Amino acid sequence: MITYQYEMLKSAKESREKEIMDYQVNIDNFKLAIELIGDDVELAEFKNHLKELLSSSQLEQRKAKIMYEVVSKQLNDVDENSLTK
Repeated sequence: MITYQYEMLKSAKESREKEIMDYQVNIDNFKLAIELIGDDVELAEFKNHLKELLSSSQLEQRKAKIMYEVVSKQLNDVDENSLTK
């Protein structure tokens, strides 16, 4: 049972790491695009959309980081429990 739980948590942790990195790539891309657009009036609507996406990605990344910490703690607990049994 502990081995299955450990493998599931390990997989979940890896998924969260990837999710966090995916958000970071998007965040970096949005920031650079916003910078490149500058004060171009024709692209103002697009720039605003990118700002919304940036804000959303930052929030979602924060959530993913919290869940990463949760899974990491659970993984440590399973590790500690398996060592004491």
